[in-house]
Amino acid sequence: MPYEFIRTETDGPIGIVTINRPQVHNALNHQTIAEIVDALEGFDREAAIRCMILTGSERAFAAGADIGQMAEAGAVEVLDDDNFSRWARLRALRKPLIAAVSGYALGGGCELALMCDLIVASETAQFGQPEVKIGIIPGAGGTQRWARSVGKVRAMEAVLTGEPVRAVDAERMGLVNRVVPQGAHLDEARRLARLIADRPPLAVRLGKEAVNHAAEVSLSAGLELERKLFYLLFASEDKREGMRAFLEKRPARFTGR
Repeated sequence: MPYEFIRTETDGPIGIVTINRPQVHNALNHQTIAEIVDALEGFDREAAIRCMILTGSERAFAAGADIGQMAEAGAVEVLDDDNFSRWARLRALRKPLIAAVSGYALGGGCELALMCDLIVASETAQFGQPEVKIGIIPGAGGTQRWARSVGKVRAMEAVLTGEPVRAVDAERMGLVNRVVPQGAHLDEARRLARLIADRPPLAVRLGKEAVNHAAEVSLSAGLELERKLFYLLFASEDKREGMRAFLEKRPARFTGR
């Protein structure tokens, strides 16, 4: 599909999606979300792509949902539209997705970043859920992912006050992986993506699946899944290649088989 509000590019084994609605600080209307999901699903299906990056501008990753689109909507209209079904498709992505965040990541923009597997933040980044200030609460996972990432008390403060958290504090809380100087967030995300892309694709995919389940199931159920995925990888060519390369003291050549 042709894209109006995003740009896409590839950098070797990395697929990059850039949100591009500068006039509204990358606010997320329905079409923008649909385009993001479509582009990332396309990269996810492409064999040559091993890791993906989602980013915005220096000023804003995404400043929130498009309030103009929501202001006059009623409950039945929102329910019938079911925009969140588009968001849910991001959870099914098999390959790792890194958010490279600069500036505002607020409301839906923060929720979108938290749906990614890793977050690299510029020192200018701000993360927050300001929905309470306009009479609603987060609806795309903000209450749940904040709580799972940083705990109940931090999540409660973010949701009930609506005040943003600076990048350095977000890193200290465990909301983001790392903070880098202004302007360096995309370069650092590319570096991290290349590191992941060098790893065996099957092990990366199943490692992501196991970690994601850790937040959703009991410890015993998580350990059972982990063991099954561990055993499964012993049937892969990449496992044999990786161990042979280690013993032969040479670089491994992984094929994803």
